[in-house]
Amino acid sequence: MAKGGLNMALIDMHEGVVYPRHPEIAVKGSWSPEKFRAEMARLRAMGITPVPKLNFSTTHSAWQGEWRYLTSTPAYYTFCDDMIQDVCDLFDTPPLFHLGMDEEIVAGQQHEPFCVIRQGDLWWHDLDFLVRAVEKRGVRAWIWSDKQWSVQEEFAKRCPKSVMQSNWYYKRDFSDAVANRKPEDYLPQGGWASHKLAVRGYLELEKYGYDQIPTGSNWSCDTNMQGTVDFCRKHIAPERLKGFMTASWKRCLPGEEGEKLLASIDQIAACKTLCG
Repeated sequence: MAKGGLNMALIDMHEGVVYPRHPEIAVKGSWSPEKFRAEMARLRAMGITPVPKLNFSTTHSAWQGEWRYLTSTPAYYTFCDDMIQDVCDLFDTPPLFHLGMDEEIVAGQQHEPFCVIRQGDLWWHDLDFLVRAVEKRGVRAWIWSDKQWSVQEEFAKRCPKSVMQSNWYYKRDFSDAVANRKPEDYLPQGGWASHKLAVRGYLELEKYGYDQIPTGSNWSCDTNMQGTVDFCRKHIAPERLKGFMTASWKRCLPGEEGEKLLASIDQIAACKTLCG
């Protein structure tokens, strides 16, 4: 990353550290806070700013252990606030804190033994709680934007403009036909079919004045990252386009997955070079 000129690393924290307030989250191999801080110092010395991500979407909350069974209860809110405090401390008050909040739909959990979906006002209540928990610590909240695909006008009214947005789309087609798809043609409450509105999401977020860090990937193809950069530079005002991110969703292990991860870094680094 440093060799390619990249300057920020978003780190999925989850069970990776023995947290002071909730050591029960740790698993075998979780790092001590001291070891983690040393690694953050190493990244900063290379010119890479580390920022945290704890995904509070119920579709991605296995890291919470027993706490996920208490979702949206007073005890759960205390747990979330504790975790946000511990992580902000570990990162010495980071500039951004990614809260996840993606794919909280039935289709995302249909094969799970325990399913919980927040909808309507409850989803918005919990998002507001998490955003406030981050902001009161002097950090900017950041989320995945796919909620917006199925409730565009409501999203614009209820999601604070202070929240950094990462819309995501991983395929190769950025044509006008794809970008201009209409919400009424797909599932109204965020089923997998609403993914067809992903490219349009960039345009809607721009229309409503949100800051964005568009996210591409080599998950589906090797041309998406360049397509993402080209499309978003054309359609998002420079003052609201805060950077780009790649998310290969591969593990940091040797072999095929590690190679795919390294390739994703090469692809976004190439985009940076082309953009100057």
